[in-house]
Amino acid sequence: MENNEENKLHLRDFRAGFVSIIGRPNVGKSTLMNVLVGERMSIITSKAQTTRHRIMGILNGMHEDIPFQLVYSDTPGVVKPAYKLHDSMMTFVKGSLEDADVVLFVAEIGEKAVDHEVTPLLVRTDAPVVLVLNKIDLSDEETVNRKIAEWEEAIQPAAIIPISALLNANIQTLFDAVITRLPFHPPYFQEDELTDKPERFFASEIIREKIFLNYRQEIPYSSEVVVSEFKEKDDIIVIRAEILVERKSQKGIIIGEKGEMLKRVGTQARQDLEAFFGKKVFLEQHVKVEPDWRSKENKLRQFGYGD
Repeated sequence: MENNEENKLHLRDFRAGFVSIIGRPNVGKSTLMNVLVGERMSIITSKAQTTRHRIMGILNGMHEDIPFQLVYSDTPGVVKPAYKLHDSMMTFVKGSLEDADVVLFVAEIGEKAVDHEVTPLLVRTDAPVVLVLNKIDLSDEETVNRKIAEWEEAIQPAAIIPISALLNANIQTLFDAVITRLPFHPPYFQEDELTDKPERFFASEIIREKIFLNYRQEIPYSSEVVVSEFKEKDDIIVIRAEILVERKSQKGIIIGEKGEMLKRVGTQARQDLEAFFGKKVFLEQHVKVEPDWRSKENKLRQFGYGD
């Protein structure tokens, strides 16, 4: 009997769990995850649908004398699928809801609660839903209070926390709301692990971010970055990347006149890669045409979009 009591006490001395961040595209999910983890894990651009994968960020720490491990999942924005790629992105969203211990549903202050695309997905989780009302810096107190009442009536969440991820406003309140809802559980990952993704994944994401920042219209959405080589040496990391596009005309746009555009992407990516890895980087890029890759299941699996 004494042993059982000891085990119970032991079980209550650590909190660990999975926290899923969901919402429409471009509501600030990736910014929020980066703020919460304290590291730049997710790429951030002003274009919608930048995040294509489920990216986990692992945070270890202490809260009110209890050690914790928070495993955040930044997921793609909820969209109506137009390509097999979108189907795959939505599979990541649904999967993250099914194994969540806490769900952070991020909505912008200007969004209406009625007929919201995310609401039907909430039936996939038994976890408490914390509604995060983001971008309050673009609003006033009266509007914020009206929105809180609107969401309260629509989904009856466990909590509603108005924040500004950009300005770091109310992040501590949100953090406390998440931690106190985490189950008592031993850690899932080693303490020095920051993410479940390999280094070459982040290399490809950083290059892909530069494509989103430098090109317009369909180019960012039609392109994918595959890191074919990632060699870490004592004083330098050698990275070879293939930028895939769907049409020959897109290849010309990516490269640009006299290779200027590709060079710009390479320079910007290399600077961020060096900051991310804390080491000199040699980056070589090639552009290839891979027709209709967004609709080909075998290609999507090859690029890491499988279940």
